[in-house]
Formats: sequence, structure tokens, C-alpha cells
Amino acid sequence: MGELLKGKAAVITGGGGGLGRAVSLLMAEEGAKIVVNDIGGSKDGSGGSNSPADVTVQEIKSRGGEAVASYDSIVSFTAAEKLIQTCVETFGKIDILVNLAGNLRDRMIFNMAEEDFDSVIAVHLKGTWNCTRHACAAMRQQRTGRIINTSSRAAFGNPGQSNYASAKAGIIGMTQTVAREMGRYGVTVNAIMPLAATRFSATAEVAATKEKRAAAGIQAAVQLGEVELPPPEDIAPIVVYLASDEAADVNGQLFFSCGGEITLYTLPQPKKSIFSPGRWDVGELASVFPKTLGKGLVNPAPVQPPK
Repeated sequence: MGELLKGKAAVITGGGGGLGRAVSLLMAEEGAKIVVNDIGGSKDGSGGSNSPADVTVQEIKSRGGEAVASYDSIVSFTAAEKLIQTCVETFGKIDILVNLAGNLRDRMIFNMAEEDFDSVIAVHLKGTWNCTRHACAAMRQQRTGRIINTSSRAAFGNPGQSNYASAKAGIIGMTQTVAREMGRYGVTVNAIMPLAATRFSATAEVAATKEKRAAAGIQAAVQLGEVELPPPEDIAPIVVYLASDEAADVNGQLFFSCGGEITLYTLPQPKKSIFSPGRWDVGELASVFPKTLGKGLVNPAPVQPPK
């Protein structure tokens, strides 16, 4: 057993499987007491089972750690409050919140149902906000805390995931904002963009979707077996570090993690500007734009001839 998180109390949403399980186990190994939250739903968020959370809790206990299970749905504001209270009432406080729960309902924008958008936004974006809001109320009183949110490079654009990308981009903005609100109270808020083999990524369905995108000319071809994603256990160390006292001055940051790679991303920065003494004339702008702001721009999805 390590001691990096000795005496800390943590809530981990989506903690019953995949990356959530890996983070739960490593945090417990480093001395944290864990509330493993998982509704045990399917990949699209439907259904539910107590088994994933229970199994992870038992695994932690079998290794000498302390853990309790929670089956509360983070989509509900009141259920998320109950989740945070479970940690406070069981372990006396909440030091760490890791927002990992998620679902997927991939569709191209012209085929996506409203329910597919609403469900993904509710779990990823609203769920992260619900838990963060209640955790911050407790952490503000304690004047200490660590929150780690989960975004994705899909936030920068990924065909078939307008719902998921919207949620993950929103989580980046939320992370930046809450970091500025809570830093004065000794609370840090950071986000990770993990890439690992999970039930969301390492599936035949995902591989088939990539091949369809490649055939349609909207994404580079990826052959089955060409890229082997690392296990979720490779992502857990950066999460544990960000949750520790060692990372007290790391706040409002965004990290990509895949295998042995950890990359710090910067926020969008102004690239180049053009100015006019007054309001731009449309004709003048049409003349100037291609030679200035538009110079070198590449269409990521050029027009394809109909099939």
C-alpha cells in the first residue's frame, strides 16, 4: 500500500468498470477511502445493475482498503447530492471527486435523435456539474479538495459524436470556470482526456464505425488491429497524482493521457487578426480574408462526389 492519498476520502463516478475501476483501485492502493459510484448501465446509459460497483468495492476490501458502493444516478441533482453526502457521512469528509461516468449514443448529426443528444449531455455534462456543485459546497467549507473531470479530444471535433463532443467541450469550459471559482478555497479542478481500451473504445462496433467514416472520406482509414489501445490502468496514475497534495498548485489544466504519454494542452490562443478603421465592408472582407485569416486554412471534410 502506498501513502500518496493516505487518509483521503474520494468519490469516483463510473467507478465500477473500465477507467473508473482502475482509478478506484489505484487510489485505494495509495491509501484513499473510496465511494465507488456506478449505476451499472449499458454503454448507451440504459438499464442498471449493482454488480459493477459491488465487485469493485469487494476487490478494494480484499486488498486491505476501505470502500462503499453507491448506485445513485448522477443525472439527478438530488441523487448527486446524496452521493456526496454518502462520502461525508461514511468517511467524515470528501477530499477528492473524480467524474468518470459516461455513456455513448453515436450517430451522424442528420440521424441523431433528440433523445440521443439529451441523454449524453445529461450524463456527461449535467452529471459532472451536479457532482461538482455538491462537492464544491463541502470542499469550500473544508478549504481543500481535488476535482478531476473527464473530457476527450473528441471535444475538438469527431464525426458521429456531436452530442459527446458538445458535452466534452462543455466540461473543459466548466473545469476552467470552477478552477477559478474554487482556487481561493484551496480546491483544484483539472481535466483529463484519456485514450485507453474500454468498453466504449475497444469494440467491433467502434472499429466498424471508423471504417465507415474512412470509406465515406470523412476520417483517415484505421485498420483493425493497426492501433492497440493501452489498458485503462495506464491512465490512473495521472488521476491519482492530480488528486494528491503534491498537485496543490495544478489548477485549471487539461491533460491528455494514453499509455506512457501524458501531454499538457494549452487553452485556445489568438492566432492572427485583421483590422479595419470601422465596420468591415463585405466586399473588402471577401478580398482581404483569403490572403490573411483564410490563408493556409484546410477544410477538414472537403466535399465528396455523390455515390
